[in-house]
Amino acid sequence: MGSATKVQRNYQITLPAAIRKQAHVRVGDLVDFEVRDDGILIKPLATVERSQLWFWTKRWQDEERKVQQDFRKGRVKVSKSAKEFVDELDK
Repeated sequence: MGSATKVQRNYQITLPAAIRKQAHVRVGDLVDFEVRDDGILIKPLATVERSQLWFWTKRWQDEERKVQQDFRKGRVKVSKSAKEFVDELDK
């Protein structure tokens, strides 16, 4: 069995220090609860600023993966100056 803790007044629980450290949970973090047949799963949630949500869309992430593949396969061009970069874009 893992670590145990007691349900306190207002149904609050304290995550044991070892669990907090292992799961990288800090004060102010959001967690999600999921009831399963064998118990309750508590998952830390990552939050993203609303202005940055576009980066995490499926379409953008698919394009990011394509770019990473291009880098790995050496399909890149390096410009030595801004002018050279712009000239290459104009081609």
